[in-house]
Amino acid sequence: MPPVIDASRCIGCGTCVEICPGDILAETEKEPAVVYPDECFHCGACLVECPSTAISYRIPLPMMLPVFRLDFFKSEDI
Repeated sequence: MPPVIDASRCIGCGTCVEICPGDILAETEKEPAVVYPDECFHCGACLVECPSTAISYRIPLPMMLPVFRLDFFKSEDI
């Protein structure tokens, strides 16, 4: 689930490329590109620092929903 760059909103400033601690993004002729998507650890630096809000994360629904199990906190030892 690497960052997604909206080309229509990107102004090509390169802030995301400079700020990315994992060097996941690289500058191309037009806009930044995600070059190592599997290496992204979702720190959110590019998302927060983008002045044009052109970056988002595409997180699958099962990862966004909390999973509750009623028996999770029960213990036979207590």
